[in-house]
Amino acid sequence: QVQLVESGGGLVQAGGSLRLSCAVSGFTLDYYAITWFRQAPGKPREEREGVSCISTRDGRTYYADSVKGRFTISRDSAKNTVYLQMNSLKPEDTAVYYCAARDYDSDYPFLAYEYDYWGQGTQVTVSS
Repeated sequence: QVQLVESGGGLVQAGGSLRLSCAVSGFTLDYYAITWFRQAPGKPREEREGVSCISTRDGRTYYADSVKGRFTISRDSAKNTVYLQMNSLKPEDTAVYYCAARDYDSDYPFLAYEYDYWGQGTQVTVSS
C-alpha cells in the first residue's frame, strides 16, 4: 500500500526556517519523482502550486521561481524520505504543503493532475 506522510510544518516568523519531511512507503523511492506542492489559504485544490521536485534515478531537482535560492529538496533513499528545507521564509509561503509521487519523469514536473499518490498535507504558517 502506497503511503506518503508529511511532517515538519508549523508556525515561524518571517526570515525563519523549517524542514518538511515526506516519509514514503509501499514503493521504492528512487523510482519515483517526488514533488512538493502547496495550497495557499482560500485557494481551491485545483490551484495547488508546484514548489519543488526531485526526479527519479538521477535526482534532478526543479524549483518554482518563487522559491529558488531559498528552498532545497533532497532525498534519503535509506530512510525512504524526501525533505524540503525552507529558508528565508516569507508570509506568502503560508500554505498547506503536500508531497506527491509519480513513477516517471517529465519536463513538466508541476502538473498536479499527473501525480497518482498524495500525502495528507502539513500546515506552514509564516508570520510577518
